[in-house]
Amino acid sequence: MNATLNPVMSPELAYLILRTALGQYQKSPADLAENQLAEVTKQAHRQFQLESRILSAPEACGIVISSNQLETALAEVRERYEDQDSFVQDLAKNGMSVDGFEQALRRELHVDAVLERVGARSATINDLEVRIYYHMHPEKFQQPETRTVRHILITLNPDFPENTKEAAQQRLKLIAKRLDNKPKRFAEQAGKHSECPSALQGGLLGRVPKGTLYPELDAVLFTLAENQISEVIESPIGFHILWCENIHAAGLMSYKDAQPKILELLQKRRRRICQKSWISQLPAQSDL
Repeated sequence: MNATLNPVMSPELAYLILRTALGQYQKSPADLAENQLAEVTKQAHRQFQLESRILSAPEACGIVISSNQLETALAEVRERYEDQDSFVQDLAKNGMSVDGFEQALRRELHVDAVLERVGARSATINDLEVRIYYHMHPEKFQQPETRTVRHILITLNPDFPENTKEAAQQRLKLIAKRLDNKPKRFAEQAGKHSECPSALQGGLLGRVPKGTLYPELDAVLFTLAENQISEVIESPIGFHILWCENIHAAGLMSYKDAQPKILELLQKRRRRICQKSWISQLPAQSDL
């Protein structure tokens, strides 16, 4: 038996119930069983009370959510729907109007902004802390073999004579012939002829591990020697030639490469600790 939603609840609470249901069960509240909805509603009430304490704190004063911030957040949600009507219908199914949803979303953005302000108080991570983490957790920084690769793509489009299958393949074979024993011209030829946006960077696809590219390309790339150019390869989008510019052996990531990731991780962790400590000291709802 599906659950029944309370038609008079506030849009903020309805939003939290929806968010909790999606996060916990990957279902909307209307599709939950009664016992599931009861648990989700209980959690949403607790979250609502916590957010109310956050928004009543002095740190919440002076924070303004701009129209642009709200519109950006709304646009991200609307993009999940085919059209405005389906968006409105889904809101109604979950006990909200568009205005109510905007109100709840603005509240969520306000809460996030307060927590961001509080988290910014946390102490800065220094280089010694980052180095210690790197040396204490080498298993986290093992990386597979990767290859720096460039490609030239001729796409397939039967509506254009030069992009029929036969013509595209022939065009790329001519380009490949020009590159025989001249790999240093690859970027130049990619810039002139490739029909991929990477042409602007000389065909550079970057440093990739296995499993990143189309299987047809992946299978060839990892058989090439360093500085070797492939034969013409067909993929679902057209014909390619690859240049394996460099081979990077599997092993421990360098500290230089790992440092930005560790710094971000430790900073996020310290901000969360700071936020949790601050929340634990907020007065209870009855004390507000």
